[in-house]
Amino acid sequence: MPTLDIQHEGHVAHVYLNRPELRNAFDADTIAELTHTFTELATDTALRAIVLGAHGKAFCAGADLNWMRAMADFSWAENHTDGARLANMLWTIASSPVPVIAKVQGDCYGGGVGLVACCDVVVASRQAGFCLSEAKLGLIPATISPYVIDAIGERAARRYFVTAERFTAERAQLIGLVHEVCAADELHETTQQVVHSIVHNGPVAVRACKQLVKDIGKMPLTTDLRDLTARRIADIRASDEGREGLQAFLNKRTPAWQLDVKPTAIQAGPRDRAEPND
Repeated sequence: MPTLDIQHEGHVAHVYLNRPELRNAFDADTIAELTHTFTELATDTALRAIVLGAHGKAFCAGADLNWMRAMADFSWAENHTDGARLANMLWTIASSPVPVIAKVQGDCYGGGVGLVACCDVVVASRQAGFCLSEAKLGLIPATISPYVIDAIGERAARRYFVTAERFTAERAQLIGLVHEVCAADELHETTQQVVHSIVHNGPVAVRACKQLVKDIGKMPLTTDLRDLTARRIADIRASDEGREGLQAFLNKRTPAWQLDVKPTAIQAGPRDRAEPND
């Protein structure tokens, strides 16, 4: 795809934003390609993890300037249609049954923050900077807001939505947007360690864990919830994978579904290494 670089390594897919000359800013084509790619990946039952990264210095600078110029003359109906496509792309990534790991090597602005917030695990270089920059343009981060607020909470969102100030990877970790912060030259290995942890777990259990968080996370603690969780654990214990995992543990052997994947099995290419930001 023109705007993406998609690589497969065994049971892991790597999706890279591939417009480094434009700081990986997205436009209608990028939105369509990301939507299509994650829709297709969701149907791959053998897939264990997806890494979402970017080539070049920036992870994603938000919206492409030429795309924004075109939108300046859009009617309300055209803006609504365009916004719906972006909202659908974000939902497609967030609803992926496969865990998605964001690998953030550089600046991440506007809609790029939304992409990161849709991911399950976020690893960022200390060189990365974040900014919810929409208010500077007289706009609002509407389509990304459900995912960003879910990641950083209402309190932090109140600040960064209205100030549009830039914040560091360390600050992003403090408010919950980022899980791991590392040196630029450790980004690839740190990301691979997360991938390594995921692919060594039961594949059915991993997908069920992701769905469990979505289903249970905001539910009140009631009798119905207690019964629901009891049903979920019964389902997984009675499954072939659950039985195999328990028997492997009791007999001190490797379960049949565990992959022999090393943390650095996928090597970083020359454009996949973080460079100093401008």
